[in-house]
Amino acid sequence: MAEIIIPGPAGRLEGRYHETREGAPVALVLHPHPMQGGTMNNKVSYVMYQTFVKLGFNVMRFNFRGVGRSEGAFDDGNGELSDAATMLDWLQTENRHARGFWVAGFSFGAWIAMQLLMRRPELDGFVVASPPANMYDFNFLAPCPVSGLLIQGDIDEVVPLSNVETLAKKLRQQKGIKINLDIIKGADHFFNGKLPLLSQAMEAYLIERNNSPI
Repeated sequence: MAEIIIPGPAGRLEGRYHETREGAPVALVLHPHPMQGGTMNNKVSYVMYQTFVKLGFNVMRFNFRGVGRSEGAFDDGNGELSDAATMLDWLQTENRHARGFWVAGFSFGAWIAMQLLMRRPELDGFVVASPPANMYDFNFLAPCPVSGLLIQGDIDEVVPLSNVETLAKKLRQQKGIKINLDIIKGADHFFNGKLPLLSQAMEAYLIERNNSPI
């Protein structure tokens, strides 16, 4: 795992990059809300990162502007989306022969990830955990451009399961798009005590999508 510092829209961006091999599929993992302690080392984001590593992806996680060694200040999502796009640009430059590009995110990072999907047609799929469908507008997903996986705890105290079920139902109306919703029983917003189940859900889905060498 290499430490990466690259120029971003508001200054340098700090990341951690794992390269498995040339030509591997690539994933970008986005962390939760910077103003609520979210960083690239958040345990849910880290488990998502490690699951991609296990499955043979080249993977990047990074700190949004104003977090850790990343420069700038929180920008209510607009700047953070630009940060994610910058990191995706870097990944594409470094992985010209990649076998597909994915985006993943947890909570606030899930919202940013889904916005990135709408702006970057080269993305092949997504995995998001605890998407904050009760806090942010997801109506920009009309239509949802690619298939993907939503992972949600059934006792999430921050994002009610019903809101995520409604989001999944809406996304499933898009022709040719398959949206999976994996509900983890007994899991709260941060998947306390349930992180192995989150990883297993990701692994099963990614293998099913044939984006893993396993």
